[in-house]
Amino acid sequence: MHCPSAFRETRLPVLHELMARHPLGTLITAGSGGLIANLVPFSLHSGGEHGLLRAHLARNNQQLEALREGAEVLVLFQGPQGYVTPSWYPSKAEHGKAVPTWNYCMVQVRGQPQVIEQAGWLREQLEQLTANHENQRSQPWQVSDAPADYISAQLRGIVGVEIPIAAIEGKWKMSQNQSPANRQGVIDGLNAESESAALLDMMLTGPGEV
Repeated sequence: MHCPSAFRETRLPVLHELMARHPLGTLITAGSGGLIANLVPFSLHSGGEHGLLRAHLARNNQQLEALREGAEVLVLFQGPQGYVTPSWYPSKAEHGKAVPTWNYCMVQVRGQPQVIEQAGWLREQLEQLTANHENQRSQPWQVSDAPADYISAQLRGIVGVEIPIAAIEGKWKMSQNQSPANRQGVIDGLNAESESAALLDMMLTGPGEV
């Protein structure tokens, strides 16, 4: 990943926090069948030096063939992002030397996948993934809310994937390379656009923080 030092984020808790908040990762494989990419919701777990990822795919997903081959995979997690117009820079009014850009934050993870088909593991992964997204609701749904035979049938239709994280890197491009005045201009511009609230919040918390 191209990442100038001003944008590089290496703190593991910060990287993990973005992954937990934005768990829909892009799973990329390069197996004998060529490049394949799928959006997959992951759950993050402790283990090893950098943690590990767990997920499940439909049994008929052709990407499983590449995963079974065991080659290294790449998973991308993307946080808030948005277009930045040079009109927000005070410096544009001074000398006009400004161009558009894009602010964003992301995490890249690499590791060798393990395909898992045990029903107990799959049930636990489903329960954890569900709890991650239901626990804040007033009436959280649980896997056990569905009929047992229905869940058993669903489990037969999926295959688990576990990826010990071998390498992880983050990039927080939040106008750190701009002057304080220009950066404040971006914050003011985002503040005026309601659809940019998530990116504004990311900028206000400071580079490399979530």
